[in-house]
Amino acid sequence: RRLDGSPFPMTSPSKPAGPLSTSGVAEPRRVSLATRFKALAYGAVFVVLTTLVLAVQWPTSGRYALTVGEVSPADIRAPRSIEYISDIATEEARQQAERRIADVYEPVRRVRSEQVDRARDIFALIDALRTDATMPAEQKIKAIQELPDIQLDIADIATILSLDDEAWARVKTETPGALNVILLGEIRDTTLAQARRRVPSYIDLRDDEEAAATIALVRALLKPNMLPNEERTQAARDDARNAIAPQTSQYAAGEIIVRAGDLLTARHIEALDKLDLYQPGLDWWKLGSAFLISIVLASIFGLYIFRPGSEELASPRRLSLLLALMVGFLLLAKLMVPDSTVLQYFFPLGALTMLIAALLGLPWMLLVTIYFGVVMGALASNPLPVITYAMVGAVVGALVVGRGERTSAFVRAGVAIALANVLVVAAFEMPFNTLDLTGHVQLFSAAVVNGALAASLTLIGFYFFGAIFDIATPLRLMELSRPNHPLLRDLVTKAPGTYHHSLLVSNLAEQAAEAIGADPFLTRVGAYYHDVGKIVRPHFFVENRAEGVDPHSQLDPWSSAQIIITHIKDGMELARKYKLPHRIRDFIAEHQGTGLVRYFYHEAQKIAGPEGVDEKDFRYPGPKPSSKETALLMLADSCESAVRASRPQSREEVDEIVRKIINQKLIEGELSESPMTLQDLEMVRQVFVRSLKGVHHPRVVYPEAARQPQIPSPNASGESPSLPPPADEAPLPAPVETPHAA
Repeated sequence: RRLDGSPFPMTSPSKPAGPLSTSGVAEPRRVSLATRFKALAYGAVFVVLTTLVLAVQWPTSGRYALTVGEVSPADIRAPRSIEYISDIATEEARQQAERRIADVYEPVRRVRSEQVDRARDIFALIDALRTDATMPAEQKIKAIQELPDIQLDIADIATILSLDDEAWARVKTETPGALNVILLGEIRDTTLAQARRRVPSYIDLRDDEEAAATIALVRALLKPNMLPNEERTQAARDDARNAIAPQTSQYAAGEIIVRAGDLLTARHIEALDKLDLYQPGLDWWKLGSAFLISIVLASIFGLYIFRPGSEELASPRRLSLLLALMVGFLLLAKLMVPDSTVLQYFFPLGALTMLIAALLGLPWMLLVTIYFGVVMGALASNPLPVITYAMVGAVVGALVVGRGERTSAFVRAGVAIALANVLVVAAFEMPFNTLDLTGHVQLFSAAVVNGALAASLTLIGFYFFGAIFDIATPLRLMELSRPNHPLLRDLVTKAPGTYHHSLLVSNLAEQAAEAIGADPFLTRVGAYYHDVGKIVRPHFFVENRAEGVDPHSQLDPWSSAQIIITHIKDGMELARKYKLPHRIRDFIAEHQGTGLVRYFYHEAQKIAGPEGVDEKDFRYPGPKPSSKETALLMLADSCESAVRASRPQSREEVDEIVRKIINQKLIEGELSESPMTLQDLEMVRQVFVRSLKGVHHPRVVYPEAARQPQIPSPNASGESPSLPPPADEAPLPAPVETPHAA
């Protein structure tokens, strides 16, 4: 529907409309297949590099790729004096302390009485077997062998069964007594065999067979009455382990760590590592873990890039900038963060986040901050304070610098980062106070220098990356907005009417951009340059012509239309010559879209008839506006020209003109490639009406000069409405007396 609520057709009589959604504007564009492939290629580089940084110790000169058990190829000396806490020596000392602690045993209750009772039960069973005359001897032996919790040899069982009743009675009397005496002492699982060997010394029987039977029974019934207590044993060993202080090792400069031909031990490898002489081999498990982490991080970026409507986010220019910045800071993090000294506190993550926030936006900044938080956590030896320090300063700096529209913003951001760094350092150091005065001075100095370094790198990178990747940074836009820019000076001197029109359009579009959340500064500067192509042939455009001079009167409509249309091509050539940013060139290329040069098209039809005119000869080549900013320029350009031409006398007349212009652009599909919504268009309409009513306010109308305001029909050219004819294409009659003065 139109903004006034009335329905409009989905096609225009002159050309098919663009792909409109049910809301009348473009559906969110999905990322194209080609762009997806490019983004995936960048993602592959991202994953590989992140994996290598996290998992691989990069080889450097002067390091030895050795392992425990290898033979040292040469005498290896300490390059400097060093004293360090040796994890290997500390662990060895603690293990020795643990081994010195014997197992803690505690008595088992009722073992003695239980075993004596068990002996009596066995005697009763044997008595029954001895008196059974019907059972064969083999079955009796087997029955005794199958008794639980007691093991007797066949020879001992045969001896027991062969004893006469008196001898057996003496065995039954002697066995519990000896068992009771022996179990009064401590018997452990480790001393059970020794106790069994001492059993004969407790037996007071003269007969050998009786003594042998008694010894066999006592040995079979003996069991430990002291068992180890694992919890108390481990607690004692833990106490002994914890009592060992960390062990230190030291080497003087030039002292030999390991001699040529010696087998390398874990202590040698540790010393080489502490002296930065060790080159570790590839850890495949660590590599796999790093790869999975990299995949997860890349997926987070991919989810953001490949959302519907994120075509601009996935542009090669943006991805190239993002990858270049992240690669540079990733390599820097690899060099600085693993160092356990104060060097890691100089890592200027804030410079990266400020650049990302200013050049690509806050969502990108948050993703990059999360990414580097994970990376630094994997690299740092003490990750929590380092991650907190870096991320807090980085986010604070990005929020303070904003879009970097003023140089002072970088100074404020640097101060904010320094203050945030100092607070984080104080928060982590105050509870522990592990450093001396010199250490505190170094740490707090690093925190302050980090802020200054981040601000300086950001300011330098702002200019450098803005130029390299053709990004319209706020500072670059500020330079372009100055009237002394060579191209604007040419516009003022060669096409003053166009320059004045551009100023009016820029004010109008900028206010609308602020209302709908677009980039107002970019919109203003883009409007300054959108018509610079008119410098080449300024007098063919009505706003630059002297009164009474009409060069179009000597040309046919086809030639006139091509001259009008060519100002887009001329503008692009000038933009390339003066190296205008890509985003500014979009305003030049898109501000007319694919609109029709309607006046000369109708003039041609008068000459050749409707069938003799090819509409393509009178259409701008496009492309259509692809951003909110360029779409605003198209609407502001058309509305300002139409209102200026018709000179309305009331707010209602201005409102009607603006509504017709916006609805016409919707019908013709000129907004089908932009992310504008109907809500945006309604806010734009209100801003345009309010602003245009203030600029083109009614004058005093005398009776003899009174006339009715003419409300023109909008066209697709963006220069002026179809009735009266567009400013770019109308021949010049008297500028006030006829509508062609538009």
